[in-house]
Amino acid sequence: MLGRINLSLVLLAIGGVLTLIGFVAYFQDNATLNLAGFFYGIPILLGGLALRAAELEPVPYSQPTPPEVLKLRETMATPTQNQVRQDVTRYRYGQEAHLDVALQKLGLSPSGEECPELKAIREVEKDGCYALVLEFDSPTVPFSTWVDKKPKIETFFGPGIRAELQTEADGQVALALVTSLNAVEAKPE
Repeated sequence: MLGRINLSLVLLAIGGVLTLIGFVAYFQDNATLNLAGFFYGIPILLGGLALRAAELEPVPYSQPTPPEVLKLRETMATPTQNQVRQDVTRYRYGQEAHLDVALQKLGLSPSGEECPELKAIREVEKDGCYALVLEFDSPTVPFSTWVDKKPKIETFFGPGIRAELQTEADGQVALALVTSLNAVEAKPE
């Protein structure tokens, strides 16, 4: 819940109001409000500016999730799929890109080159199973590299996941993390 709130804007608003109160109190010779406004307002305002500079916005859904897929998510989604979905759909601070560390560990972020950028996600049903589709803009990593890394992707995103890759447009790659039927059968009720 807290990750869906733009913390930088909250701090900027609170810090701005307190700083404004401090300035008004200064000109009205109200030392107590002046001190409180400056003592709290300016650091909070600066903290909000720092967060704003290091902010990574949530990734949007490319299409709405149908109710039947939501039911599949509740019954079939693995903890890893849920964690990835929750992490990329909230505000992040201090990261350059969503899933940048994962892409580096998978070898999909060549050193010195631009990392593939997660542009959107969607949730779909594939072969009766829940699938989380990550839509990447990958101009510097060819699709053949993604295909070569498919076994490593499946291992990285955990047991019970199979990866399906699809090239969409020029430099666009869709990575579907599909729950395998074996994981669903082994999942405790």
